[in-house]
Amino acid sequence: MDFEPTPQQQLLRQAARSFLAQRCPPERVQALALEPRAFAGDLWKAMAALGWTGLLIPHDLGGGGGSAQDVMTLVEEMGRVCLPSPFISSSVVATSMLLTAPGSARAPGILPALALGDRIAVPAILEESGSWHPEAIALRAEPGQRLNGHKLFVKDAHVASHLVLVARSTAGLGALLLPTERPGVGVHDMEAMGDEKLFAVSFDGVEIQPGDWLVAAGRGADLLVPAASLGALARSAEMVGAAGRILDLCVEHARVRVQSDRPIGAFQAIQHLCADLLRDVEASRWLVRDAAWRIDAGLDAAPAVAAAKAFCGEACLRVARRGHQVMGAIGYCEEHPLHLLHKRILAAGLDWGDAATHLETVARSIGLA
Repeated sequence: MDFEPTPQQQLLRQAARSFLAQRCPPERVQALALEPRAFAGDLWKAMAALGWTGLLIPHDLGGGGGSAQDVMTLVEEMGRVCLPSPFISSSVVATSMLLTAPGSARAPGILPALALGDRIAVPAILEESGSWHPEAIALRAEPGQRLNGHKLFVKDAHVASHLVLVARSTAGLGALLLPTERPGVGVHDMEAMGDEKLFAVSFDGVEIQPGDWLVAAGRGADLLVPAASLGALARSAEMVGAAGRILDLCVEHARVRVQSDRPIGAFQAIQHLCADLLRDVEASRWLVRDAAWRIDAGLDAAPAVAAAKAFCGEACLRVARRGHQVMGAIGYCEEHPLHLLHKRILAAGLDWGDAATHLETVARSIGLA
Protein backbone atom coordinates (compact mmCIF):
# COMPACT_ATOMS: atom_id res chain seq x y z
CA MET A 1 0.00 0.00 0.00
CA ASP A 2 1.46 3.32 -1.10
CA PHE A 3 -0.72 6.39 -1.36
CA GLU A 4 1.98 8.99 -0.85
CA PRO A 5 1.48 11.75 -3.48
CA THR A 6 3.44 11.14 -6.65
CA PRO A 7 5.72 13.86 -8.11
CA GLN A 8 2.95 14.63 -10.64
CA GLN A 9 0.40 15.03 -7.86
CA GLN A 10 2.75 17.26 -5.89
CA LEU A 11 3.17 19.43 -8.99
CA LEU A 12 -0.61 19.51 -9.45
CA ARG A 13 -1.04 20.63 -5.84
CA GLN A 14 1.55 23.39 -6.16
CA ALA A 15 0.07 24.67 -9.43
CA ALA A 16 -3.47 24.58 -8.05
CA ARG A 17 -2.53 26.40 -4.85
CA SER A 18 -0.77 29.16 -6.76
CA PHE A 19 -3.58 29.53 -9.31
CA LEU A 20 -6.39 29.54 -6.75
CA ALA A 21 -4.60 31.99 -4.46
CA GLN A 22 -4.46 34.47 -7.34
CA ARG A 23 -7.85 33.88 -8.95
CA CYS A 24 -10.07 32.96 -5.99
CA PRO A 25 -9.35 35.22 -2.97
CA PRO A 26 -11.78 35.23 0.00
CA GLU A 27 -13.21 38.58 -1.11
CA ARG A 28 -14.39 37.08 -4.39
CA VAL A 29 -15.85 34.01 -2.70
CA GLN A 30 -17.77 36.26 -0.31
CA ALA A 31 -19.06 38.44 -3.15
CA LEU A 32 -20.26 35.42 -5.13
CA ALA A 33 -21.89 33.96 -2.02
CA LEU A 34 -24.15 37.00 -1.72
CA GLU A 35 -25.54 36.61 -5.25
CA PRO A 36 -28.20 33.84 -5.54
CA ARG A 37 -27.30 32.91 -9.13
CA ALA A 38 -23.68 34.00 -9.31
CA PHE A 39 -21.23 31.99 -11.37
CA ALA A 40 -17.53 32.67 -11.92
CA GLY A 41 -17.53 31.85 -15.62
CA ASP A 42 -14.05 33.23 -16.19
CA LEU A 43 -12.68 31.05 -13.41
CA TRP A 44 -14.42 27.98 -14.83
CA LYS A 45 -12.92 28.62 -18.28
CA ALA A 46 -9.48 29.06 -16.75
CA MET A 47 -9.88 25.75 -14.91
CA ALA A 48 -10.87 24.10 -18.18
CA ALA A 49 -7.77 25.54 -19.87
CA LEU A 50 -5.67 23.91 -17.15
CA GLY A 51 -7.34 20.56 -17.88
CA TRP A 52 -9.11 20.30 -14.53
CA THR A 53 -12.66 19.94 -15.84
CA GLY A 54 -11.64 16.87 -17.86
CA LEU A 55 -9.27 15.33 -15.33
CA LEU A 56 -11.31 12.11 -14.98
CA ILE A 57 -12.12 11.80 -18.69
CA PRO A 58 -9.90 9.46 -20.77
CA HIS A 59 -7.41 10.88 -23.26
CA ASP A 60 -9.31 9.55 -26.26
CA LEU A 61 -12.33 11.66 -25.27
CA GLY A 62 -10.31 14.83 -24.81
CA GLY A 63 -9.65 14.53 -21.07
CA GLY A 64 -6.63 14.16 -18.84
CA GLY A 65 -6.99 10.49 -18.00
CA GLY A 66 -6.44 11.20 -14.30
CA SER A 67 -7.02 8.95 -11.32
CA ALA A 68 -9.13 9.26 -8.19
CA GLN A 69 -5.98 10.23 -6.29
CA ASP A 70 -5.33 13.04 -8.77
CA VAL A 71 -8.88 14.31 -8.32
CA MET A 72 -8.70 14.24 -4.51
CA THR A 73 -5.39 16.10 -4.57
CA LEU A 74 -6.99 18.83 -6.67
CA VAL A 75 -10.24 18.99 -4.69
CA GLU A 76 -8.32 19.37 -1.43
CA GLU A 77 -6.74 22.53 -2.82
CA MET A 78 -10.16 23.75 -3.96
CA GLY A 79 -11.44 23.25 -0.43
CA ARG A 80 -8.72 25.51 0.96
CA VAL A 81 -10.22 28.49 -0.87
CA CYS A 82 -13.90 27.41 -0.82
CA LEU A 83 -13.86 27.40 -4.61
CA PRO A 84 -17.34 28.36 -5.89
CA SER A 85 -17.71 26.06 -8.89
CA PRO A 86 -19.64 22.98 -10.08
CA PHE A 87 -16.43 20.95 -10.24
CA ILE A 88 -17.49 18.10 -7.92
CA SER A 89 -21.02 17.94 -9.32
CA SER A 90 -20.01 18.04 -12.99
CA SER A 91 -16.37 17.00 -13.34
CA VAL A 92 -16.49 14.26 -10.70
CA VAL A 93 -19.97 12.85 -10.07
CA ALA A 94 -21.78 13.46 -13.37
CA THR A 95 -18.65 12.59 -15.36
CA SER A 96 -18.28 9.35 -13.41
CA MET A 97 -21.89 8.41 -14.16
CA LEU A 98 -21.45 9.15 -17.87
CA LEU A 99 -18.22 7.15 -18.05
CA THR A 100 -19.88 4.10 -16.52
CA ALA A 101 -22.97 4.24 -18.76
CA PRO A 102 -22.60 1.16 -20.98
CA GLY A 103 -23.83 1.58 -24.52
CA SER A 104 -25.21 5.10 -24.03
CA ALA A 105 -25.53 6.95 -27.32
CA ARG A 106 -25.21 10.44 -25.81
CA ALA A 107 -22.52 10.02 -23.15
CA PRO A 108 -19.55 9.82 -25.57
CA GLY A 109 -20.84 12.92 -27.34
CA ILE A 110 -21.05 15.16 -24.27
CA LEU A 111 -17.86 14.03 -22.47
CA PRO A 112 -15.46 15.97 -24.77
CA ALA A 113 -17.56 19.11 -24.20
CA LEU A 114 -17.42 18.53 -20.44
CA ALA A 115 -13.65 18.18 -20.66
CA LEU A 116 -13.40 21.53 -22.45
CA GLY A 117 -15.71 23.23 -19.94
CA ASP A 118 -18.18 24.06 -22.71
CA ARG A 119 -20.91 21.99 -21.05
CA ILE A 120 -21.78 21.40 -17.40
CA ALA A 121 -23.74 18.37 -16.22
CA VAL A 122 -25.03 18.01 -12.67
CA PRO A 123 -26.73 15.07 -10.93
CA ALA A 124 -30.38 15.44 -9.92
CA ILE A 125 -31.09 12.83 -7.26
CA LEU A 126 -32.52 14.11 -3.97
CA GLU A 127 -36.23 14.48 -3.24
CA GLU A 128 -38.36 15.43 -0.22
CA SER A 129 -36.80 12.87 2.12
CA GLY A 130 -33.33 14.32 1.60
CA SER A 131 -31.98 10.77 1.68
CA TRP A 132 -29.24 9.53 -0.62
CA HIS A 133 -30.45 5.91 -0.38
CA PRO A 134 -31.62 4.59 -3.77
CA GLU A 135 -34.82 3.40 -2.09
CA ALA A 136 -35.75 7.03 -1.35
CA ILE A 137 -36.02 7.96 -5.05
CA ALA A 138 -39.69 8.16 -6.02
CA LEU A 139 -39.83 10.34 -9.16
CA ARG A 140 -41.34 8.24 -11.97
CA ALA A 141 -39.81 8.06 -15.44
CA GLU A 142 -41.22 5.50 -17.85
CA PRO A 143 -40.05 4.94 -21.44
CA GLY A 144 -42.43 6.58 -23.88
CA GLN A 145 -44.13 8.71 -21.23
CA ARG A 146 -43.67 12.29 -20.03
CA LEU A 147 -41.83 13.29 -16.89
CA ASN A 148 -43.67 15.11 -14.10
CA GLY A 149 -42.33 15.98 -10.65
CA HIS A 150 -39.26 17.63 -9.20
CA LYS A 151 -35.83 17.14 -7.69
CA LEU A 152 -34.41 19.14 -4.77
CA PHE A 153 -30.99 20.43 -3.70
CA VAL A 154 -29.57 20.26 -7.23
CA LYS A 155 -26.24 22.08 -7.09
CA ASP A 156 -25.43 24.65 -9.78
CA ALA A 157 -28.47 23.77 -11.87
CA HIS A 158 -28.63 27.41 -13.02
CA VAL A 159 -25.47 26.96 -15.11
CA ALA A 160 -25.94 23.32 -16.11
CA SER A 161 -26.51 22.39 -19.72
CA HIS A 162 -27.57 18.84 -18.76
CA LEU A 163 -29.01 16.94 -15.82
CA VAL A 164 -28.05 13.39 -14.96
CA LEU A 165 -31.43 12.39 -13.59
CA VAL A 166 -32.03 9.28 -11.50
CA ALA A 167 -35.68 8.22 -11.44
CA ARG A 168 -37.80 5.15 -10.81
CA SER A 169 -39.76 3.03 -13.27
CA THR A 170 -41.69 -0.21 -13.03
CA ALA A 171 -38.41 -2.06 -13.70
CA GLY A 172 -36.48 -0.20 -10.98
CA LEU A 173 -34.11 2.75 -11.00
CA GLY A 174 -33.09 4.32 -14.29
CA ALA A 175 -30.78 7.18 -15.26
CA LEU A 176 -31.32 9.77 -17.98
CA LEU A 177 -29.31 12.60 -19.51
CA LEU A 178 -31.68 15.54 -19.96
CA PRO A 179 -30.82 18.94 -21.44
CA THR A 180 -31.96 21.74 -19.15
CA GLU A 181 -33.29 23.71 -22.13
CA ARG A 182 -35.90 21.05 -22.94
CA PRO A 183 -39.46 22.41 -22.65
CA GLY A 184 -40.99 21.76 -19.24
CA VAL A 185 -37.73 21.86 -17.24
CA GLY A 186 -37.70 24.64 -14.63
CA VAL A 187 -34.93 25.76 -12.27
CA HIS A 188 -35.98 27.46 -9.02
CA ASP A 189 -33.80 29.01 -6.30
CA MET A 190 -33.47 27.38 -2.89
CA GLU A 191 -32.05 29.19 0.13
CA ALA A 192 -28.72 27.95 1.45
CA MET A 193 -26.76 28.94 4.54
CA GLY A 194 -23.37 28.93 2.83
CA ASP A 195 -22.05 29.98 -0.55
CA GLU A 196 -23.23 26.94 -2.51
CA LYS A 197 -26.00 27.40 -5.08
CA LEU A 198 -28.90 24.98 -4.56
CA PHE A 199 -31.96 24.66 -6.77
CA ALA A 200 -35.22 22.79 -7.12
CA VAL A 201 -35.67 21.45 -10.63
CA SER A 202 -39.24 20.90 -11.79
CA PHE A 203 -40.45 18.70 -14.65
CA ASP A 204 -43.79 19.60 -16.19
CA GLY A 205 -44.69 17.15 -18.93
CA VAL A 206 -41.09 16.83 -20.09
CA GLU A 207 -40.68 14.58 -23.10
CA ILE A 208 -38.46 11.53 -22.56
CA GLN A 209 -36.72 10.59 -25.77
CA PRO A 210 -35.30 7.09 -26.35
CA GLY A 211 -31.74 8.44 -26.53
CA ASP A 212 -32.05 10.08 -23.09
CA TRP A 213 -31.56 6.82 -21.22
CA LEU A 214 -28.02 6.25 -19.98
CA VAL A 215 -28.84 2.74 -18.82
CA ALA A 216 -31.86 0.55 -19.14
CA ALA A 217 -34.57 0.95 -16.53
CA GLY A 218 -33.66 -1.15 -13.53
CA ARG A 219 -29.92 -0.55 -13.80
CA GLY A 220 -29.73 2.99 -12.48
CA ALA A 221 -28.09 1.86 -9.25
CA ASP A 222 -25.13 0.61 -11.31
CA LEU A 223 -24.38 4.25 -12.12
CA LEU A 224 -25.56 5.89 -8.91
CA VAL A 225 -23.73 3.82 -6.27
CA PRO A 226 -20.13 4.19 -7.52
CA ALA A 227 -20.67 7.83 -8.47
CA ALA A 228 -22.15 8.59 -5.05
CA SER A 229 -19.12 6.96 -3.45
CA LEU A 230 -16.77 9.12 -5.51
CA GLY A 231 -18.84 12.21 -4.70
CA ALA A 232 -18.69 11.42 -0.97
CA LEU A 233 -14.93 11.04 -1.14
CA ALA A 234 -14.54 14.28 -3.10
CA ARG A 235 -16.55 16.18 -0.50
CA SER A 236 -14.34 14.58 2.16
CA ALA A 237 -11.24 15.85 0.36
CA GLU A 238 -12.85 19.28 0.17
CA MET A 239 -13.42 19.24 3.93
CA VAL A 240 -9.78 18.27 4.46
CA GLY A 241 -8.68 21.24 2.38
CA ALA A 242 -10.92 23.64 4.29
CA ALA A 243 -9.78 22.23 7.63
CA GLY A 244 -6.14 22.46 6.56
CA ARG A 245 -6.62 26.11 5.72
CA ILE A 246 -8.19 26.72 9.13
CA LEU A 247 -5.18 25.06 10.76
CA ASP A 248 -2.82 27.38 8.87
CA LEU A 249 -4.87 30.44 9.81
CA CYS A 250 -4.91 29.47 13.49
CA VAL A 251 -1.19 28.76 13.67
CA GLU A 252 -0.37 32.08 12.01
CA HIS A 253 -2.80 33.91 14.30
CA ALA A 254 -1.26 32.26 17.37
CA ARG A 255 2.15 33.50 16.27
CA VAL A 256 1.23 37.16 15.78
CA ARG A 257 -1.64 37.78 18.24
CA VAL A 258 -0.10 39.18 21.42
CA GLN A 259 -1.73 38.97 24.83
CA SER A 260 -0.04 39.69 28.17
CA ASP A 261 3.10 40.76 26.29
CA ARG A 262 3.60 37.47 24.45
CA PRO A 263 2.09 35.61 21.48
CA ILE A 264 -0.96 33.57 22.42
CA GLY A 265 0.78 30.56 20.89
CA ALA A 266 3.04 30.56 23.94
CA PHE A 267 0.09 29.56 26.12
CA GLN A 268 -0.35 25.84 26.60
CA ALA A 269 -4.11 25.97 26.08
CA ILE A 270 -3.63 27.37 22.55
CA GLN A 271 -0.86 24.88 21.85
CA HIS A 272 -3.16 21.99 22.79
CA LEU A 273 -5.91 23.34 20.54
CA CYS A 274 -3.53 23.63 17.58
CA ALA A 275 -2.24 20.11 18.23
CA ASP A 276 -5.82 18.82 18.15
CA LEU A 277 -6.39 20.63 14.84
CA LEU A 278 -3.30 19.01 13.33
CA ARG A 279 -4.35 15.56 14.50
CA ASP A 280 -7.81 15.84 12.97
CA VAL A 281 -6.55 17.29 9.66
CA GLU A 282 -3.84 14.67 9.17
CA ALA A 283 -6.06 11.75 10.16
CA SER A 284 -8.74 12.94 7.76
CA ARG A 285 -6.25 13.46 4.93
CA TRP A 286 -4.82 9.96 5.15
CA LEU A 287 -8.25 8.35 5.30
CA VAL A 288 -9.16 10.14 2.07
CA ARG A 289 -5.92 9.10 0.40
CA ASP A 290 -6.37 5.50 1.48
CA ALA A 291 -9.87 5.36 -0.01
CA ALA A 292 -8.73 7.01 -3.27
CA TRP A 293 -5.85 4.54 -3.53
CA ARG A 294 -8.29 1.64 -3.13
CA ILE A 295 -10.50 3.03 -5.91
CA ASP A 296 -7.54 3.32 -8.28
CA ALA A 297 -6.33 -0.16 -7.34
CA GLY A 298 -9.72 -1.65 -8.24
CA LEU A 299 -10.38 -2.83 -4.69
CA ASP A 300 -13.64 -2.70 -2.75
CA ALA A 301 -13.43 0.91 -1.58
CA ALA A 302 -16.94 1.34 -0.19
CA PRO A 303 -16.01 0.76 3.49
CA ALA A 304 -12.93 2.99 3.18
CA VAL A 305 -14.93 5.78 1.53
CA ALA A 306 -17.61 5.50 4.21
CA ALA A 307 -15.00 5.62 6.99
CA ALA A 308 -13.39 8.69 5.42
CA LYS A 309 -16.68 10.53 4.96
CA ALA A 310 -17.92 9.73 8.46
CA PHE A 311 -14.65 10.72 10.11
CA CYS A 312 -14.02 13.83 8.03
CA GLY A 313 -17.52 15.13 8.62
CA GLU A 314 -17.00 15.13 12.37
CA ALA A 315 -13.26 15.79 12.60
CA CYS A 316 -13.22 18.73 10.18
CA LEU A 317 -16.21 20.27 11.93
CA ARG A 318 -14.25 20.04 15.19
CA VAL A 319 -11.42 21.87 13.46
CA ALA A 320 -13.78 24.67 12.42
CA ARG A 321 -15.27 25.03 15.88
CA ARG A 322 -11.91 24.99 17.62
CA GLY A 323 -10.64 27.42 15.02
CA HIS A 324 -13.18 29.93 16.26
CA GLN A 325 -11.85 29.44 19.79
CA VAL A 326 -8.29 30.18 18.68
CA MET A 327 -9.22 33.11 16.45
CA GLY A 328 -11.62 34.76 18.87
CA ALA A 329 -13.92 37.54 17.69
CA ILE A 330 -12.18 38.13 14.36
CA GLY A 331 -13.20 34.63 13.26
CA TYR A 332 -16.85 35.71 13.28
CA CYS A 333 -16.34 38.71 10.98
CA GLU A 334 -17.46 38.42 7.36
CA GLU A 335 -14.15 39.95 6.30
CA HIS A 336 -12.34 36.88 7.65
CA PRO A 337 -12.50 33.61 5.63
CA LEU A 338 -13.12 31.37 8.65
CA HIS A 339 -16.91 31.58 8.38
CA LEU A 340 -16.77 30.53 4.70
CA LEU A 341 -14.61 27.52 5.53
CA HIS A 342 -16.87 26.56 8.45
CA LYS A 343 -20.03 26.72 6.31
CA ARG A 344 -18.41 24.74 3.50
CA ILE A 345 -17.46 21.98 5.96
CA LEU A 346 -21.02 21.91 7.32
CA ALA A 347 -22.47 21.57 3.81
CA ALA A 348 -19.94 19.00 2.64
CA GLY A 349 -20.52 16.88 5.74
CA LEU A 350 -24.17 16.41 4.75
CA ASP A 351 -23.66 16.00 1.01
CA TRP A 352 -23.69 12.41 -0.32
CA GLY A 353 -24.62 11.09 3.11
CA ASP A 354 -23.94 12.27 6.64
CA ALA A 355 -21.78 10.54 9.24
CA ALA A 356 -24.60 8.33 10.52
CA THR A 357 -25.36 7.06 7.01
CA HIS A 358 -21.76 6.15 6.31
CA LEU A 359 -21.22 4.58 9.72
CA GLU A 360 -23.97 2.13 8.78
CA THR A 361 -21.87 1.12 5.77
CA VAL A 362 -18.83 0.64 7.97
CA ALA A 363 -20.86 -1.42 10.43
CA ARG A 364 -22.18 -3.68 7.65
CA SER A 365 -18.68 -4.20 6.29
CA ILE A 366 -17.50 -5.66 9.60
CA GLY A 367 -20.65 -7.65 10.31
CA LEU A 368 -22.22 -5.38 12.91
CA ALA A 369 -25.37 -4.55 10.94
